[in-house]
Amino acid sequence: MLILTCPCCGVTAEETEFHAGGEAHLKRFGPGSDNADFENYLFMRENPKGVHFERWRHNNGCGKWFYAARCTMTLEVFGTYLAQTYEPPADLCAKISAKRPGWSWGRFS
Repeated sequence: MLILTCPCCGVTAEETEFHAGGEAHLKRFGPGSDNADFENYLFMRENPKGVHFERWRHNNGCGKWFYAARCTMTLEVFGTYLAQTYEPPADLCAKISAKRPGWSWGRFS
């Protein structure tokens, strides 16, 4: 079971108190985008074996959305951070790199 900490209200609880919302940091396209952009936004998702950034909502608490970095193989949670950011905090990326030497993931490495 995952243990997550909501960065909005500070509550640490099991994943049953939260709701997973899919991949984090997706680029949304406006009304002038073409069908291929919209199709990619709706259906194309990363499914990595290893570190993954996800959206979570604190359902049984403050109700706010936040991001979490976790490993899909070991279920280790590296950390959580506010959803109002465009990329993971540098200290979180450094923490992941320290535990997973050689880790890189495109835009966040």
